[in-house]
Amino acid sequence: MVIYDMKSMRAEEFISDTEIVETLRYADENKDNMPLIEEILEKARPQQNENGCTCRGLSHREASVLLSCEDKEVIERIYEIAEEIKLAFYGNRIVIFAPLYLSNYCVNGCLYCPYHYNNGNIARKKLTQEEIRAEVIALQDMGHKRLAIESGEDPVNNPIEYILESIDTIYNVHHKNGDIRRVNVNIAATTVENYKALKDAGIGTYILFQETYNKAGYEKLHPTGPKHDYAYHTEAMDRAMEGGIDDVGLGVLFGLEGYRYEFAGLLMHAEHLEAVHGVGPHTISVPRVKRAEGIDPGAFDNSISDDIFTKITACIRLAVPYTGMIVSTRESEEVRQRLLKVGISQVSGASRTSVGGYTEKERPHDTEQFDVSDQRSLDEVVGWLMDNGHIPSFCTACYRAGRTGDRFMSLCKSGQILNCCHPNALMTLSEYLEDYASEETKRRGYKMIEEELLRIPKAEVRRVAEENIREIRNSNRRDFRF
Repeated sequence: MVIYDMKSMRAEEFISDTEIVETLRYADENKDNMPLIEEILEKARPQQNENGCTCRGLSHREASVLLSCEDKEVIERIYEIAEEIKLAFYGNRIVIFAPLYLSNYCVNGCLYCPYHYNNGNIARKKLTQEEIRAEVIALQDMGHKRLAIESGEDPVNNPIEYILESIDTIYNVHHKNGDIRRVNVNIAATTVENYKALKDAGIGTYILFQETYNKAGYEKLHPTGPKHDYAYHTEAMDRAMEGGIDDVGLGVLFGLEGYRYEFAGLLMHAEHLEAVHGVGPHTISVPRVKRAEGIDPGAFDNSISDDIFTKITACIRLAVPYTGMIVSTRESEEVRQRLLKVGISQVSGASRTSVGGYTEKERPHDTEQFDVSDQRSLDEVVGWLMDNGHIPSFCTACYRAGRTGDRFMSLCKSGQILNCCHPNALMTLSEYLEDYASEETKRRGYKMIEEELLRIPKAEVRRVAEENIREIRNSNRRDFRF
């Protein structure tokens, strides 16, 4: 029997199938145990003390009990606490980013992805550096400051040297008042040496979705290619951190396997990173299987309803209160609005999931990785966020100020959001309003900024933020930050 050990460096020990099965049994036995559930909810709730607000988070077993509970009153309390936690540690800011697909050449045989090696129906494309420049200019003209680059795994067509050259190209495109200030990277599991090279290239977060933590299911879903190696893939975040990357992003593809199993495995992975490296994941993403060229979500028999999806998101927020949470344009406006209420802190906007899609006037579909459900423009997304009381943030200050890894978590835990991240969000929103927004969005945006400036607790921070925003409005000076 494999022994569960969260500090082990072996995938099958820190993600122990035996422990997950036992966790699900424990959750089933206690899903109606109201005294225990009351205790777990109380533990999850933010606590005020002399140093501000703190949260203890939940273990994978405790969170699994809440996920299994079907009592409507308990579920509503889970949602309320999730929103309370999000506001306590991230405020009403929502960070905006966009994916940039560099290449869909891939040597893997993943059954849920249209980029798989055997899909002869999809056009293969790899951007040149000049094409990347054009894509980045198109993204800057929308107002984006933060990108997540995506690429299939192909050592011939997409070697690490190509990724590094592309990152350098992105950072060196300066168009009008536009700059990409943070490049996050979502590429296949690789070596410590390659992670060191990515760190040296100035990346932000390294993102890698596990897809599924069920080892048997994982190997069936990845029948061929290097991604078939479950252990090498699952242990990638440890190598990334060994390579000096402070911020890593986890995620599973909900719908491939049973959601309760995936939920427990995801939280166990977060616990492992905290136990070994002293800091958990910087972000957790919650994608669901979507239709794409040659991919039918109905072929997978573990799809989840919007209600279950919302509950999963809220329970993750209770378990890992200081971790950023991401939902992409895979989801509709309606679903994204629900998730914003229960813990999401980052969203993509105006995304195109095809290679070279941003320079096309009409949205291309021939190289899409998945169907985009939310197809609104960035201006529409910004306006929608403001209408719902959220500050659209294009901030990248923490990464460039060295506040990554445990340093970012310390900032988050100390409750300094309103004196740091909040004014940074307002200043980057002002940049967007001046350079890219429609007149109506600009009007509403400055009304929000005026109101939100009053919420900054420290008078000196508020004064400096006000001065910087006036400078942004009256000149071409940009990139003020705390």
